[in-house]
Amino acid sequence: MSTRRFLAESLAPVVDFIYPPRCPACGDSVGEQGGLCHACWDELVIPAEPNCRLCQRPFGDSGPKHGAICAPCLADPPVHDGISAGTLYGETARKLILALKHGRRIALAPMLGRLIAARIPETGAGENRIIVPVPLHRQRLRQRGYNQAALLGRELEKLGHGKLVVDALVRTKPTPSLGGLGAKARKKVLAGAIAINPKAKADLDGANVLLVDDVLTSGATSSTCVKVLKRAGAKTVRIACFARVLEEAKDLSRRAA
Repeated sequence: MSTRRFLAESLAPVVDFIYPPRCPACGDSVGEQGGLCHACWDELVIPAEPNCRLCQRPFGDSGPKHGAICAPCLADPPVHDGISAGTLYGETARKLILALKHGRRIALAPMLGRLIAARIPETGAGENRIIVPVPLHRQRLRQRGYNQAALLGRELEKLGHGKLVVDALVRTKPTPSLGGLGAKARKKVLAGAIAINPKAKADLDGANVLLVDDVLTSGATSSTCVKVLKRAGAKTVRIACFARVLEEAKDLSRRAA
């Protein structure tokens, strides 16, 4: 047992006595720090199978077989090479994201990272996979103190899903929220906003990339990142996120087991 793990386990009773474990989503008592209560765990919606092999959109039992391609992807083929979403965006997922992103609850990263990791395909023999977080602009990074996508990427690295290259992408200018903007407006806002760090070019050449973020909404930011990474030489880019906004698919997905 490592010294770090030994100290953590030794101090756990003291920490629990001073700070009784609470569910980060609803505040109810739980058995251990960082865990969800049964009710909130049951509210997490896990993307179901069968689903689209390109975007993980659930088909439902009466739809196409697992591994087929959904109609939206056939009509407008994505620039990415797959999506691995831990959950579909819902009330509990929203609370967890806000707690991690704005509530400084960085201790949630391991749990969220495990949920993402469960959806990521295993690497092939000799596969060169690297983990790249969606970047924050330096102003936002100073304000928040950390990049939540990088925290999730670190957990995926610990779980054996690749090498984390935390600064492979840089955000060259601050961008406003994209919520409510149309496709053309989002494209205009993001034009030139994300670039490759020259120091990371060697890592990206021929690599299979996991592009990590906390939530995938319109996909505008992630698509921009994918295009930049592929221009830099990445072989494939799979998006890995904790929650994906996909309202029409909620009824076709299962609750967390």
